[in-house]
Amino acid sequence: MLSEVLFKPMIRWVTDSCLEAGITDGCAVLGQGAEEVAAQLPDSFTHVLQAERKGTGHAAAMTREYLQASVFTQVAVLNGDAPFISADILMGAYEQHIGSSNQVTVISAQVDDPYGYGRILRTGDRVTAIVEEKDASEEQRAIREISSGAFWFDVASLLSYFDTMTNDNAQGEYYLPDALEAIIQAGGKAGAYTAGAEAVLGANDRHGLARLNEAARRSLHRVHRKNGVDIPFGDGVIIGPDVKIGPDTTILPGTILRGTTVIGADCEVGPNSYLDDAVVGDGCTVLSSYIHSSTLEGGVRIGPMSNVRPGCTVKGGAKIGDFVELKNSVIGERTSVSHLTYVGDSDVGDRCNFGCGVVTVNYDGQKKHRTVVGDEAFVGCNVNLVAPVRVGHRVYAAAGTTITENVPDDALVIGRARQVVKENWAKSRGLYNKRK
Repeated sequence: MLSEVLFKPMIRWVTDSCLEAGITDGCAVLGQGAEEVAAQLPDSFTHVLQAERKGTGHAAAMTREYLQASVFTQVAVLNGDAPFISADILMGAYEQHIGSSNQVTVISAQVDDPYGYGRILRTGDRVTAIVEEKDASEEQRAIREISSGAFWFDVASLLSYFDTMTNDNAQGEYYLPDALEAIIQAGGKAGAYTAGAEAVLGANDRHGLARLNEAARRSLHRVHRKNGVDIPFGDGVIIGPDVKIGPDTTILPGTILRGTTVIGADCEVGPNSYLDDAVVGDGCTVLSSYIHSSTLEGGVRIGPMSNVRPGCTVKGGAKIGDFVELKNSVIGERTSVSHLTYVGDSDVGDRCNFGCGVVTVNYDGQKKHRTVVGDEAFVGCNVNLVAPVRVGHRVYAAAGTTITENVPDDALVIGRARQVVKENWAKSRGLYNKRK
């Protein structure tokens, strides 16, 4: 359940669908790695431990006390490793379940290759049973309608099944799908809600996980294109399920968008960009760069080959050029940090210019310190700003300067050795001839 589809654990796909559908009360049945899985559950969910694995029916029965204490009359039973049961499917199945007065409704699908799945048995349109692959006859294995393993149950009917379930089958396990036939035999009513084929997909190995990732990737491309996002070539474009993108934004090949990234309208991102929990305003360009847990306001241009580390805000109209690294800093409006520069733990004003090779020296070996640069400052090439230090408004810092003390507004600061030229020095020592 912790294996990731588009960088998100499968269990969270399932619980997020529940929350989106308005299901805020849940109980997860956990086994190996229970603590790690429990950490991924919503705060409103609880969990129980299945110490022995005796089948899906046995797992569901671990929730007996939870169900007995519940005020709800209907319960959804879902698989933590089947991530594509969406909120729409959950609610569509629920509405059919209630509207048909069913005691049990299975979510099913028609698939080309049903191997490995339980088959839905019908008499006419009436659902009569679910038979597992290993217990099915040759005729039953030819059926293409399969069970997703997800159900809506009447709580009282499910609790009654727990009291009567047996493990008389090829696996010697307690099957939850057997509840459907048992409920029918007890006078209850069963039905099937047919979803798309992708809704039933799960993963038992790395190949299956890769299939889930590719299915999710293509599905999300379709969703974003429908919403007006331009993905002209899908090659290497990976967009996480919680990412939001505005209309008329272009996502170019090799771009990875993950976490809770939000991108505005009229942007261009990529090629080969990586954004994680980033917020990008309208009209931005992110060219072959990394943005981590930071905010770009409108009209910002970044890249190529720049790295914006966590805790940064780059304000509107700023330009961050090639091979620039920002960390825990604020860059003011229309400020230009063009190339080969490191700005860490800094507050930089509006309309500043940083030349090539500027470094904020923020770490003294024990602690990080902050640098402050005022509005309209001009910081020349290869300037070192040794924090903690404050550079005032409209300051000019000469190229090659190392600034170790505060600089007042409107000053010129020069902190470098004076150039000394000794004419004919190399010639007098015959150095040129030696090089030849």
